[in-house]
Order: sequence, then structure tokens, then C-alpha cells
Amino acid sequence: MADFLTVLTTTDTPEKAEALARGAVTARLAACAQISQPVTSVYRWQGAIETASEWQVLFKTTTARYAELEAHLREAHDYETPEIIATPVTQGSEGYLAWVVEETTIG
Repeated sequence: MADFLTVLTTTDTPEKAEALARGAVTARLAACAQISQPVTSVYRWQGAIETASEWQVLFKTTTARYAELEAHLREAHDYETPEIIATPVTQGSEGYLAWVVEETTIG
């Protein structure tokens, strides 16, 4: 069975979040992408402490598709340094994980 990941990114509008989600799912780089309500991010950027509302996008994918998903997100994202964090899925229902494989397989 394939290895699985959830991949997280954030962006500053719900429209951009949906565009990132749709782009990855359309390209079969992720089986699913979930967009969360705005979160408040506090971070240091270029020497200053910033606070911003951001929308989180969580992608469900396989390890085999990660490099292409990351490249897609880097190209599609308008942040200079977008958050792209992958977390391994250590367990999941057999049916769901089979669906992830099916939806991320080209051809």
C-alpha cells in the first residue's frame, strides 16, 4: 500500500484557498483539499511581528505525489515563502486510503 500524507498551506483569502484546492485536485495531486475558516497567524516576517487572518488548506495525497504537489503549490501561491508542511498519515481506513490512491493516480 502507498504511503499517505496530509499537506498544509495557508493563504490570505478564501478565493485563493479555493483556487489552490481546486488546482491540486484537478491535477490529481491531491484526492481532497479541505479549507478551514480563517485562523489568526502571528509570525515574524522581515524583522517585524505580524498578525494576519489566513485560510488553511489541508490536502490529502500520497507520498509519491508530494514533490509534484509542492511544486504546484510553490508555482500557484502568491506568498514569497508559502507554508507547505507535510505530515505522514500513520493509519487510516482502508477504503478511504484506497480512494486517495485512486484519485491521485494518473491514467
